Amino acid sequence: MTIHHLNCGLLQAPGCPAAACHCLLLESESRLVLVDTGIGLQDIQDPLRRVGQVAIDAAGFQFHEHLTAARQIAALGWSPRDVTEIVLTHGDADHAGGLVDFPRRGSISEIYLLPLFGHTLGHCGVAIQDGDSWLVHVGDAYYLRVELSDDRHPISQLTALRAMDDWQRRESLEKIRQLAQHRNITTLGYHDFSEFPVRPSVRRRQQTDCHAGDASLPGPREP
Repeated sequence: MTIHHLNCGLLQAPGCPAAACHCLLLESESRLVLVDTGIGLQDIQDPLRRVGQVAIDAAGFQFHEHLTAARQIAALGWSPRDVTEIVLTHGDADHAGGLVDFPRRGSISEIYLLPLFGHTLGHCGVAIQDGDSWLVHVGDAYYLRVELSDDRHPISQLTALRAMDDWQRRESLEKIRQLAQHRNITTLGYHDFSEFPVRPSVRRRQQTDCHAGDASLPGPREP
């Protein structure tokens, strides 16, 4: 199996660190599976109807067609119709906005959903087995990887604020900490640019102080 790491969107609330939309494209001989879809083409065409002004302002949605999963998959030589299955961690607009861009989407039984409740109702991680190793995409169970080691990090305030149930979120975070101790398990979240094998190159706003983040955190590599 080949795993492609795609940044399928950009979020940057004014004054806050840029956040990725880290999707996975799993390539095998007979299947092309997308884990989360990022911001979609229809979101870009009609953002107010699809996303809404409140969400756009709160999360700092930026709309770039070349970052959509549909366009990146086409750049890799496939058509959106070649995607056989889609697995979502949850239904927030920045994770599921591109769902409608893939007409042949279906379900898959070889990939496992891991309950990581708290951020939203029914939020799950996606566990992918690759030989003797596992890759676990934890969605929005944390925003930045530093939350695994530092409960007092400023970004934790934002993660707690956005959680539907913060007690469950903390329980899920502890599960991820335990998983991360295994040498054959790699975990990654949706918004941390540092977790890409190669950091994506995207344009971003100038960064200033952020009450819910840390302006010194690494963002995307400048083009």
